[in-house]
Amino acid sequence: MTAARLAAPGIWPRTSDGRPATLVAAVAANAAEAPGRIGFREREFGVWQEWSWAHAQQEILAMAAGLEDLGLGPEEAFTVVGDNRVRMYFAMVAANMLRAFPSPVFPDVPVDEFPTYMRFGKPRIALAEDQEQVDKLLEVRARTGRPERIIYDDRRGSSTYAAGDVISLDDVIARGRARLAQQPRLASDLINRTGPDDITVLLYSSGTTGTPKGIPLRHRNIVAGVAGAEAGGHFRRHEELFAYLPTAWVGDFVFTVSAGLLLQATINVPERQETALHDLREVAPTFYLAAPRAWDNMLTRIQVGMADSTPLKRGLFNFFMPRAIAAERKRMAGGSLTLAERLVARVGEFVIYGPIKDYLGLSRAERAFTGGEAMGDDTFLFFRALGIKLKQFYGQTETCALSAAQGEDSISGHTVGPALPGVEVRIDETGEILIRAASVFDGYFDDDAATESALHEGWLRTGDAGYLEQDGSLVVLGRVSEVVRTSLGERFIPNFIENRLKFSAFVRNVAVFGAGREELTALVCIDYDAVGHWAEQRAIAYASYAELSQKEEVGLLVAGLIAQVNTTQPDALRIRRFINLHKDFDADDGEVTRTRKLRRSVIETNYAVLADALYDGSERVAFEAAITYDGGRRGTLRRELQIRKV
Repeated sequence: MTAARLAAPGIWPRTSDGRPATLVAAVAANAAEAPGRIGFREREFGVWQEWSWAHAQQEILAMAAGLEDLGLGPEEAFTVVGDNRVRMYFAMVAANMLRAFPSPVFPDVPVDEFPTYMRFGKPRIALAEDQEQVDKLLEVRARTGRPERIIYDDRRGSSTYAAGDVISLDDVIARGRARLAQQPRLASDLINRTGPDDITVLLYSSGTTGTPKGIPLRHRNIVAGVAGAEAGGHFRRHEELFAYLPTAWVGDFVFTVSAGLLLQATINVPERQETALHDLREVAPTFYLAAPRAWDNMLTRIQVGMADSTPLKRGLFNFFMPRAIAAERKRMAGGSLTLAERLVARVGEFVIYGPIKDYLGLSRAERAFTGGEAMGDDTFLFFRALGIKLKQFYGQTETCALSAAQGEDSISGHTVGPALPGVEVRIDETGEILIRAASVFDGYFDDDAATESALHEGWLRTGDAGYLEQDGSLVVLGRVSEVVRTSLGERFIPNFIENRLKFSAFVRNVAVFGAGREELTALVCIDYDAVGHWAEQRAIAYASYAELSQKEEVGLLVAGLIAQVNTTQPDALRIRRFINLHKDFDADDGEVTRTRKLRRSVIETNYAVLADALYDGSERVAFEAAITYDGGRRGTLRRELQIRKV
């Protein structure tokens, strides 16, 4: 009997409105309702491999049976580390079949940090994508005793491992298939074990203020979140999704894996991260999510490409794009386009907008989103002017990333839109955003104190400051914990100013100082690619990031960007001096999280000498920065840095 036939209608857990109540149930429903429909695609050696829903369910069942044979059981964490791979996703759902839960780890996490992401759920079994990740897990096991069993997906380099010490995922699948053949009822049992209250995934907070906390999301949380997004028109059935986001980020697990399973989408996986841009063009997804910095990078690619193109193409771009942006601004303000404007838009779609969307791989992106931090108006307007209906959303890992989102009738540069159906939002007396919804988690893993602080009478304290506009749209200002005052009593949020500086393609990271000081100053990390191209166009020679950052012309460029942002700030909250840092803030140095959020306390400690120099009247300061190279080797980078006035 096939797995598809075992998943007959009515035998898997359902919600009150008839939806699959778990991700496991969603796979069974898809295999029963659309067994031949393609659920997953992955590019391998340039050729797209496909899995129908029936085939996917068979593979997942075999993995589950094999993992159970290895000892994976209920309420256990299952460590997963690697880039996006179809079989890695299958293994996550297979763990759910056993009422265990995957706990994905960012693939670039160094060995020293790995135990932090294996603290909860007692993970005895781990799945690694390739030899690099297996080697890390072996070193972690030598230090901590866990994981006891290591499974690898990619066979390359596997011949060096001792037999029985490390096993291949193929061997696990073979064990599982043998068990399924010997136990005819096992497949049906695996499909029905999992309930809505079981943990679906264990993710970790970003750790901006300390050790990352464990965040367990349950099936009912995720099912409710996806249902609300669908009811709001933000998700649809049968999407074409592109799985390129980090697997340890809630955005990938909810927007790609969970929404893909629950809404019977096709999940497309690139061959590797280096080919993602090429593969994106081939897929042309209907739904696309990217962080603001990724959209900024796309805009930079377009601008660089146009600067290097033919005079005709540059002329057409410079004619049509300003008109498209002006038209979009008019639409967002509630105005109607004239006949001439509509005609220009139609011609522009044929000669400029359409080709650019095709170049980006977004020709079919009917739903495009950004979130995680603020986005610059220029970037937001540019992509909407192209015809990509880009919108902003708001959420946290604790809310399954689904709390508020813009609709076509609530587009604005400064809001994140109204609450999704089924989500309540209110602002307390301190200005903190509170959220109540079925998608909100039950509490942190083994951390009662943090849970009690975060949850009160069903409301989640998000830690974000904001307010609601009259139409119900939410405005997010920044972290409540980051509200500070200057020595003169001026109240400000450094992250709010930092984000506006990062709207420029030339600025990758920035840290603003000023708490307890008379005025504001900043450390700026330039974007090496964007500033490098800018320098090459002006025949400015450089040999490294450090050298480029200290060029006089680059200093003037950044000073101009800061001056522009200063015009939007009160006089008392303008940045007066800055330093172009000779290295970027790096996750391996502990200065930013794996999702690129600033670890402010680390920055303030590591760069205390520079912060003091920004205020003591110095014009130059010699500084030795600690850096971590690929492979974990540590070193220092010494440079004399110029302190510049704005």
